[in-house]
Amino acid sequence: MTDAIVVENLSKQYIIRHQTREKYTALRDVLANGAKQFVRKLAHPFAKRENDATRETFWALKDLSFTIKQGDRVGIIGRNGAGKSTLLKILSRITEPSSGRIKIRGRVSSLLEVGTGFHPELTGRENIFLNGAILGMGKAEITRKFDEIVAFAEVEKFLDTPVKRYSSGMYVRLAFAVAAHLEPEILIVDEVLAVGDAQFQKKCLGKMEEVGKEGRTVLFVSHNMGVISQLCMTCVWLDKGQIRDIGRTESVVNAYMLNGQSSLSSERAFSDDPKKLAQLKRISLLDSKGNVVQKFDCDSSINIKLEIHVRKQLPGLRGYLGINKPDGTQVLMSDSFDAATGTALDSLPVGMNTVVVTIPPRTLGHGEYMVHIGLTSRLADNFYVDSPGTVCGFTLDDFTSQRGNRRAGFFSTLLPWQRIEI
Repeated sequence: MTDAIVVENLSKQYIIRHQTREKYTALRDVLANGAKQFVRKLAHPFAKRENDATRETFWALKDLSFTIKQGDRVGIIGRNGAGKSTLLKILSRITEPSSGRIKIRGRVSSLLEVGTGFHPELTGRENIFLNGAILGMGKAEITRKFDEIVAFAEVEKFLDTPVKRYSSGMYVRLAFAVAAHLEPEILIVDEVLAVGDAQFQKKCLGKMEEVGKEGRTVLFVSHNMGVISQLCMTCVWLDKGQIRDIGRTESVVNAYMLNGQSSLSSERAFSDDPKKLAQLKRISLLDSKGNVVQKFDCDSSINIKLEIHVRKQLPGLRGYLGINKPDGTQVLMSDSFDAATGTALDSLPVGMNTVVVTIPPRTLGHGEYMVHIGLTSRLADNFYVDSPGTVCGFTLDDFTSQRGNRRAGFFSTLLPWQRIEI
C-alpha cells in the first residue's frame, strides 16, 4: 500500500519569554527606578538596555518519525499540550517545522479550528468556491459537488449570507462539508467537531469513515476515546511532544486510558468523610477463594466486595455499579434494586456493612475493565450520597473457548447450538 504521509525526525521549537516582575511596586519605586535609568542613560548613552525578560526553549514536538499508509484512518490522542494540534498544523503546511521533514502524497484538506480557511466577509457560496480553488480544483469540479456540500451542511437558507454572521455550529457544518466533499486525498480534522450537535457529529463520523473506505486518508484528533475507537484503525499517542505509543487503536487507547490511574488496582480504600451519611470505605475484587486479585479467567466469577459505612440509616439508599471499558464505553450496569431478594441498601444498619456483587462466569469477554461505583438516594439533598466514581479495574483472559482472546465483542457467553428435529 502507498505511503500517504512520511514523517522523519520532525521537531518544532518555540521560544517562550518570561517577564520578571516584583510582587509589589510602590509609586516611589517607579519614580526612583525611572530616575536611575535616566542617569545611567546620560552616563552611558551607548550601553545596552538591561532586559528583565528570560528566554525558555520549548519543544512542542521532538524527533517524531512515523508513516501513514494511504486509506488509513488514524487517531491522534494525548493530553492537552501534548503537541497534537501543532502536528496537524505542520502536516497542513500552516506551520513550518524547526527540523526534520515530512513527505505528503496527495491533496490535503484541513479543518483545525473554527474560523480557519474561510474569509469572513464572503458568503457561504463564495467560500465553497474559494476553498475548492485553494485545493486546486476547477470551477466545474466544485460545481459538481456544490449541492452535496450544501445539503450536508444544512445551511441552504444562509448560503448567500457572509459567514461572519454564522453561528459557530453553522460555521463548522459548512467547513467540514467543504473539507470532506471536495475529494482530498488526505483529510485532517481537529476536535473542532465538538462545537456541533450530537446528530451532526454522528453524521461527520460517518462521512470520515466513508472517506477512508474510498481509499483516502483521515487524521483525526479527539479527546473522545469512544469516537477514536469507533472511527480509527490505528492510533498515535503523543506525550509531551513525543510519540508514547503507536499501533492498533484498541491497544493504544487502552494504554492511554490506563496510564497513571491508581484505579487499576484490585483493592482500594477511602479516607473517612463524616459528612457522608453512607460512604464506600473499601472495595476489593475477589476470586472464588476470597483472594484479592486483579486478573481473572472468563470461566471464573468476579466478586466485588463493598465495605460501606452507614452513619445514619437513609431510606431510599441504593447503590449502582458500572463496568466500563477503558475508553469509557459502558458494558454493564447493575442497581442494588436488581437483587433477586428485593433487598435494597436502605436496610443496612448503622455501622460498617459488607455487600458483595457477583459477576457470574462467562459474562464478560477478555480485556481490561473499570469498575464504577455510586451511592444515591432520592431523599438526599443532592441525590448523590457518595460518588467515588471509577475506583478500580481488572483484566479478563479467555483460556478455554476455541477463539480465546481472539473472541470479538464484550461478552464471552457460550451459547448452546442444538439441532432440532422437525
